[in-house]
Amino acid sequence: MEKREKRYVPVVVRFETTGKLRPLVVEFDEEHQYVVDKVLDVRRAACQRVGGVGDRYTCLIRGKETYLWLEKGVWFVEAKK
Repeated sequence: MEKREKRYVPVVVRFETTGKLRPLVVEFDEEHQYVVDKVLDVRRAACQRVGGVGDRYTCLIRGKETYLWLEKGVWFVEAKK
């Protein structure tokens, strides 16, 4: 199994009128910015691989299901080491 690490990332977010957050773009760095095509699910969950508990956003990015986590107001992903 690949080694993973918790990587904190800037996220461009839209605040809906209902108060919900919708991530729009995940920015790894200036050269790697990924548009979130669709949010498939949002739920409270623990991140088993790299630790942490928060809101897990299951997102469709470039045709692939990807988890994006919001923990205590900070966004992170499980990145390859």
